[in-house]
Amino acid sequence: MTVRNESESQLTSGGLSDEAVAVLERYGRRMRSDTYGVLKPEVIYSTQEWQREMLLMFGSVCCFESADLQRLRLVDVGCGYGGHLLDFMRFGFLPQNLTGIELLPDRVAMARSRVSNVLSVHEGDAASAQIQAGSIDIAFQSVVFSSLLSDEFQQGLADRMWSWLRIGGGIMWYDFTYNNPANPDVRGVSLRRIKALFPDAKICARRVTLAPPISRRVCRIHPFAYNIFNMFPFLRTHLLCWIEKQKGN
Repeated sequence: MTVRNESESQLTSGGLSDEAVAVLERYGRRMRSDTYGVLKPEVIYSTQEWQREMLLMFGSVCCFESADLQRLRLVDVGCGYGGHLLDFMRFGFLPQNLTGIELLPDRVAMARSRVSNVLSVHEGDAASAQIQAGSIDIAFQSVVFSSLLSDEFQQGLADRMWSWLRIGGGIMWYDFTYNNPANPDVRGVSLRRIKALFPDAKICARRVTLAPPISRRVCRIHPFAYNIFNMFPFLRTHLLCWIEKQKGN
């Protein structure tokens, strides 16, 4: 992999930025809960939905084939406990072509314990990650940018991720678009904001994921109710985007 560092715990240069420290503090304030537990019917349906749409996007918009996945290099920004890295291996990505970056030490430790020894998980601020320009096929982020409240920091991370991409590569983006009144530590990222973050990109966007407060209620009636209510696009709260770097960008 093309990460230029000598130690998995030495990914950043010059220490953490103020916004990165603030993100650590925000996550520290969050209470652990089973709201998004993998055995919840609404979580099962929503996860299967956006992953299905992502794979369809790989096959159509991104023009990748199943065989291509074995050669593609992917960085998971904010890889958390390593769940998405395990999913990507299941989809056909080779572990030596995958890299995770995570800011929170406890998540780094858990991710490293779950993934193969040939898959690197680096601890630190992704905005300072020393990854060679033009060396990555896919930079993946899931609900990371919605946790960044600084416009400047958002733009800096977007620029850094953009620099990693080869021509024809792109950012696979999954994040919510609406503010959460109950959680001031996050904010929605609209399609207009995404276009501002990546002004030179070709963007394909799909609205996915039934609003969690609705999905939790309707799935108590019957899990299949998720699909019924999810038929209405205005009830979906997340965007799945392929943000492509084209020639000349």
